[in-house]
Amino acid sequence: MARAESGAAAGFERVDRGELGYSPKQVEKFMEAARAYLRGSSSEPITSHHVRTIAFDAVRGGYDAGQVDAALDRLEDALARRERDELIDREGEDAWLHEVGYLAGILRNRLHRPDGDRFRRPSKNGAPSYHRGDVDALCHRLLDYLEHDATMSADDVRTAVFRTVAGREGYEETQVDSFLDRCVELIAKIA
Repeated sequence: MARAESGAAAGFERVDRGELGYSPKQVEKFMEAARAYLRGSSSEPITSHHVRTIAFDAVRGGYDAGQVDAALDRLEDALARRERDELIDREGEDAWLHEVGYLAGILRNRLHRPDGDRFRRPSKNGAPSYHRGDVDALCHRLLDYLEHDATMSADDVRTAVFRTVAGREGYEETQVDSFLDRCVELIAKIA
């Protein structure tokens, strides 16, 4: 449960003192760097990829992770649009289409693999893994998006939830997560 007290600089509520949330110092430092970059007062670039892969330490009484994650999703989308526009301004629309086409091709190769064989199995028998059917269902939706203009947003991928199974019954989580990050990257470039 979040407390009403919020971070002055970041505007995020804190979780109760006994609960874990994101480190306020780390969140505020990153958000300030992002604001400075967007204002043009910092030469240190913050990219959509940087936002997608940022991680904050968990601390007691920290910022509400859901609120911070939602803000990061909006920031990532805004930066992806900015990156797209800057690429088009700098190199033309063909360069952007080439970049999108290249990434889509890489993703399609994996999406066209048979159900149950899209990703590797965990190397350890008892390791938690993602339910193959759940992941394959999302892959079908992604393929429909790429090849049949089905509606899908980056948030559809970001918020996908998969049941957990043991070991070799499922797909290795890190490989699936990495692939889905690339899917989010592509959707954000297109949006």
